Amino acid sequence: MTDPSAADAGAPVGRRVVLGLLGLGAVGVVTGGAVQDGLSRLLAPIQLRDPTGLTSLIPLGDTWRYYSVTGAVEPRDAASYTLAVTGLVDEPATYSLADLEALPQTSFVRTFYCITGWRVPDVPWTGVRVADLLDAAGPTSDAVGVRFRSFDGTYSVNMTLAQARARDVVVTLQMYGEPVTHDHGGPARVHAGSMYGYKGTKWLSEIEVTPDNAPGYWEDRGYPLDGYLDE
Repeated sequence: MTDPSAADAGAPVGRRVVLGLLGLGAVGVVTGGAVQDGLSRLLAPIQLRDPTGLTSLIPLGDTWRYYSVTGAVEPRDAASYTLAVTGLVDEPATYSLADLEALPQTSFVRTFYCITGWRVPDVPWTGVRVADLLDAAGPTSDAVGVRFRSFDGTYSVNMTLAQARARDVVVTLQMYGEPVTHDHGGPARVHAGSMYGYKGTKWLSEIEVTPDNAPGYWEDRGYPLDGYLDE
């Protein structure tokens, strides 16, 4: 799936474009999943520069929507990617992608739920448990929360230490048995299996252990701080 070109980065998504795509989405509902999946892939470059998320209103069925809060995000490859573990820890660390891949991996299958109503069933996730990274860093006695930051320069989300240590909170390195793509938030993203998708930071760059559990990007805009699924 191609990324938006530099010339298109940050270009606005016009009202006529959105209305036209809504019409295409209606066609997808009538004609079935194959068309809906094709529409989702067709929309990916537009969605990635749609920080409003308006294109998520298009009825595409149980398939992925691709967008960020900043528009286009500059990719990082395996050679340049790093993940920092910082804050209230005894042993701060910086991991390359190869370092993360060399750590013990955990795998599970979970349905991805967006709080806006769409979902993707039975997604295979593989990665490093956040608990393992925290254990290696050694949070201090003053530690309360964990803030996950994105290299998009804007997005962040918080969990309590206990939430971040859950078995299904992972720094995801693979989806569907393949490396996480840039559109999905790669090379590494967070997935929290028991929480809504906004708790899963894409384009992960930092795990900061904090003295509080302050709201992140969407929580500061009214989303629940705990983010647990309703079901």
